[in-house]
Amino acid sequence: MKKQYEVVVKQDRCKRCGICVAFCPKNVLDIKINSAPEVVKPEECIGCNFCYLRCPEIAIFVLEKEEAI
Repeated sequence: MKKQYEVVVKQDRCKRCGICVAFCPKNVLDIKINSAPEVVKPEECIGCNFCYLRCPEIAIFVLEKEEAI
């Protein structure tokens, strides 16, 4: 079974720079002018953490979802 991930953006920390969007290899995130990034394709996340590693404000996190039993 493919692992699933949840991407969480902390709105109060986000500077709306778009770096997370630029580094996501699966285009999970999108950003509109003057707004925070939003998760548009959560099922595509592969858990690479590029968004987390590149975020200068540590405003985005990638969490592994628990498998349903």
